[in-house]
Amino acid sequence: MQLEPIPVLEGRGITLRKAQSSDVEARLRLGNDPDIVEMFGVSQDAVRPPTPESAARWVQTLMDHPRAWVIATDRLIGEVRLDRIDRQDRRASLAIGILDPQCLGKGLGTQAIMLVLGHAFHDLKLHRIGVRVLAYNTRAIRAYQKCGFQIEGREREAAFVDGQWHDDVIMGLLEHEFTAGRVIP
Repeated sequence: MQLEPIPVLEGRGITLRKAQSSDVEARLRLGNDPDIVEMFGVSQDAVRPPTPESAARWVQTLMDHPRAWVIATDRLIGEVRLDRIDRQDRRASLAIGILDPQCLGKGLGTQAIMLVLGHAFHDLKLHRIGVRVLAYNTRAIRAYQKCGFQIEGREREAAFVDGQWHDDVIMGLLEHEFTAGRVIP
């Protein structure tokens, strides 16, 4: 089943929109903050500044993705995606990354998640959204919990970061849970 075109999703002070080629410069300016990319499972010694080529690849990957948005305030600050959409089982995985350190802790990620969840459950008629997050990424776990996600389990020693094994926390949210408790933060 073909997905309809990706909509622009708007919240208080943020817009989720399809990536465009003009986003390459903005992605370059964001850089790769070591503390942020470590939350995605990248070891500190592997962090490199983005190049024009890697920024262009990042933008093109989002442009080619059927359900990926850039997160923008007055500028691009990150991305959010629905991955592995399964129309038969009506489920998908969610991934988000706020790449601007000045935008962390302001509720922008939570708001972006809520906008995507509304789209996923209402427009796409999905039943379940799952996430996996490194256990040490407590900021992300709190944001997911604010949006209604439940911790469902743990995959032990699933990621090798900075010379140590770390667990992944598996979280999920069902459509009826989202609908029953929907509050836009």
